Amino acid sequence: MQGHEVGTRLRYRLTLASGMLECLCFAGVVFGFASLMFVLKEDGYFSQLCTSVPGINDTLTSTDCSKQDEQFSLVFTIASFLNNFLNLVNGYLFDRFGTMVTRLLGICLYTTGTLLVAFSSAAFSELLFPALSCIAVGGILLLLTNMQVGNLFAAHRSTIITLYNGAFDSSSTVFLIFKLLYEQGVSLRTSFLVLSSCSIILLLRTFLLMPRTHIPYPLPQYYTYGPSCGQGNTYNVEQFERMRDGAMAASQESSGTDNVPPVPEDRAEVQDSGKVASFRSCVLSWFFLWHLVWLSIMQLRHYLFIGTLNPMLNRLANNDPSLVSQYTNAFAMTQLCGVLCAPWNGLIMDRHKGKPLAPGETEREADLRSSSLSLFLTSLQCLLFSVCAAVPLLPLQYLTFILQVLNRSFLYGGNAAFISIAFPACHFGKLYGLVMSISAVFSLLQYPCFALVRGTLGGDPFYVDIALTLLTLLVFIHPVYVFVHCRNVARHREENTQTGIKMAEAKL
Repeated sequence: MQGHEVGTRLRYRLTLASGMLECLCFAGVVFGFASLMFVLKEDGYFSQLCTSVPGINDTLTSTDCSKQDEQFSLVFTIASFLNNFLNLVNGYLFDRFGTMVTRLLGICLYTTGTLLVAFSSAAFSELLFPALSCIAVGGILLLLTNMQVGNLFAAHRSTIITLYNGAFDSSSTVFLIFKLLYEQGVSLRTSFLVLSSCSIILLLRTFLLMPRTHIPYPLPQYYTYGPSCGQGNTYNVEQFERMRDGAMAASQESSGTDNVPPVPEDRAEVQDSGKVASFRSCVLSWFFLWHLVWLSIMQLRHYLFIGTLNPMLNRLANNDPSLVSQYTNAFAMTQLCGVLCAPWNGLIMDRHKGKPLAPGETEREADLRSSSLSLFLTSLQCLLFSVCAAVPLLPLQYLTFILQVLNRSFLYGGNAAFISIAFPACHFGKLYGLVMSISAVFSLLQYPCFALVRGTLGGDPFYVDIALTLLTLLVFIHPVYVFVHCRNVARHREENTQTGIKMAEAKL
């Protein structure tokens, strides 16, 4: 049995490490679009939309490529929208059919997207629309199936979830590598064909190092998965939720606290003894509403920044190609640091692990209390990032890049970790998909914002940046609400304890 346990722990570690590499090299490459856009412009994609503008007295002419920039922005807008919107379907597929089916679909989409880019050309620029969308949706499916790996390491669950999301952000550096290879003479087609062939590695990991269904939480003793395990190792997540909550309820009854008034909880929590909260009650909870607002506003800010980065740099650098390339490379390099920033958020959320719980406090309540600081820091980072992005000073953009990658790594890792904490595990896929889908609809505002900047505002995004900065102030409601909720729960718990003591003394 000891040898079996050693082999199982080794498999856990291999799953963790390979998942990290998968997220880092494949899952979020679409968000390196600024680097890819530079290469696509060099190859003449959508170049037919550029027009010559006569100068004074028709002596000088300049090229106006605003329509080309707008088309590239539309490609990214659609890809980023589908990346999140289809998560509602993705979450249902994951909860209903399990890991293997979801991953196979993701790999098929990812491979299709990379092949479409590889065989596209300036004459078939429109292929970028389905290509980038397939890469985006396939990548998010890979991330969705990997986040459950945190369940294998209970003491570091939030840290691993945030680490994977940080690796997802850092994978945008892959397109920077393609850009650098392009400058050394390697064609974009060759780079994407190599990326497409790596799907074989993804398939091998799906069959060898991932479960067919789900990884349950809390983890059963001697839990294993992979080609050598039989049907006896298949676990149902909802059954585990019910068993755990039923055991907790029985423990509370046996401890003689059945006469103590109940602690008021958010509707997302367990409702009755042994009964898991319904999906509908989770969606209608204040936790879900404020979390949705929190994610949607910050995501819109990031998407608009990434989608308009190239024209913004061109404007601030007076259309100097070498300077634009320098800042584009700097932005892409900072994205690599996402994998280094994200674990700090996980450590903040897991800082209470290993410490004794307060009397009567559940593990979920402790996790929720710990998450409020993470939510506040993420909100503060976004405000600082938005202020720096609004200042039209080119050297300041280095600081903007740093704040952007720090906030982005905290944002998506914290999003997944909070959903796993605040709601039952059996609804994780659906709730994660729903919140990402609704936030994707909100993120569609980036395209009218871009059109407003290119049209009415004459290319100057200052007023749009100021409006988004003011909108960002709303995200502070979420951490404040979670903090107040946890404080109220603690106060009611203390009052109930005192009431229970008085009732016990009265009986004596």
